[in-house]
Amino acid sequence: MFEDGLAIWVLFGLFVGVALAVDLGLIGAIRRLAGLKPQAVYETSAFRQGLTWTIVWIGLAAVFAVLILLQLGQDKMLEFVTGYVVEKSLSVDNMFVFLLIFSSLGVPHAMQHRVLSVGILSAIAMRIPLIIVGVSLLETFHWMIFVFGGMLLLTAARMIVQKNEKKIEVEKNLAVRMLKKVIPVSAELHNGKFLTRIGGVLYATPLLVALVIVEMTDLVFAIDSIPAVLAITSDHFIVITSNVFAILGLRSLYFLLAGMMEKFYYLKPALIALLLFIGVKMIASEVLHIPVTASLVAIGSILGGALVLSAVRVKREKAARTPDSGGRIE
Repeated sequence: MFEDGLAIWVLFGLFVGVALAVDLGLIGAIRRLAGLKPQAVYETSAFRQGLTWTIVWIGLAAVFAVLILLQLGQDKMLEFVTGYVVEKSLSVDNMFVFLLIFSSLGVPHAMQHRVLSVGILSAIAMRIPLIIVGVSLLETFHWMIFVFGGMLLLTAARMIVQKNEKKIEVEKNLAVRMLKKVIPVSAELHNGKFLTRIGGVLYATPLLVALVIVEMTDLVFAIDSIPAVLAITSDHFIVITSNVFAILGLRSLYFLLAGMMEKFYYLKPALIALLLFIGVKMIASEVLHIPVTASLVAIGSILGGALVLSAVRVKREKAARTPDSGGRIE
């Protein structure tokens, strides 16, 4: 697993450590302990804060891509960028699920960041073993490439027939039913705690319920998305780093997109096209080799086209809602 050199793994560890410290509020906590005023970015609106930190995380990924270029060469850098773009794009669909979870459980905006913060740490801990297993399977059994390709095609097919849900039926959720077998659940938020005691009995709060559903959702998402990155490369280092960097900015991305997710009209068709492209690429890899550069261009074109079409539709709808003044100055 360290075939790419210890130095680049150390650099990755430093990047992740600093990023997590900032993302989970360690810097702000240190400033408060020192009696200093929190930085202005924490005092801005959720949208502006989400935008600021999304730019920061994408910038960090870009810097790390340059480090890979210098340490491992252009091919590995392109694999990292392609894997990062794929994972980041697929994660946007997960933002819709997070929004449904919080709205269904009545978790207020101010408490959502706690769930997502813990979720990020758990997602990273969950992904690395899954990636190692996935790469090992590919290296040991070459035919697994057809299995992973088929999984991506099945995911695309599921997305095609999947209905857009407005609410999650919490009581019927498998993760919630399993949680209730372990601990009783309270309907009250209890000041944003995950666990609380009522009459001496330990209860789970809606925040813990939300966290359990988020974790189960991410497990399913990881099983769907990791094969997509394995279609780009089977290098442990590239798959792990591209996944972790994509995960690091999920919380900021959620708060950036939470108020305008319904505007991404063509995101779902784009993600379906993306999964179909990567799935076919894996299955046909024995007879058709698509270079990483070509894959990156194709993926960028699919996502870019979806964003442009969505922006055009939003502009047209806005123009249709604007009353025609008939040239009069009001």
